[in-house]
Amino acid sequence: MSTKPVLYSYFRSSCSWRVRFALAIKGIDYETKPVHLMKDEQHSDWFRAINPMKQVPVLIIDGQTLAQSTSILEYLEETRPNRPLLPDRSDPVLRATVRRICQDIVSGIQPFQNISVLSEVAADRNQAQKCIAEIGRAHV
Repeated sequence: MSTKPVLYSYFRSSCSWRVRFALAIKGIDYETKPVHLMKDEQHSDWFRAINPMKQVPVLIIDGQTLAQSTSILEYLEETRPNRPLLPDRSDPVLRATVRRICQDIVSGIQPFQNISVLSEVAADRNQAQKCIAEIGRAHV
């Protein structure tokens, strides 16, 4: 009997959203355990024991604890090839293009909306929320 995967997630986290979307595409039933980032639950002892980096998402699947959305997506793609996330292997250029787009998002856009970055820039949470909104409008 296999254990249902567990996803530690925050509802507004785009990184968590990527993993939820991939799990849906792959048809993987999972349990969600919320980690409320705005209440600093990621810094709690219980979550630090799961992920010392104190970030979501974290997926526990196949007896493994996986962190970082792109690594989780790659693991799902390698272990569950049905319903692929990437284009067919016969088109390596298109696969590389998809990976480039993912990296553009992860390293080019994503860091500017993360709470850890915003908290360094903004003196308070209200200012951080305003920064998030401004960044979101700039990328639409």
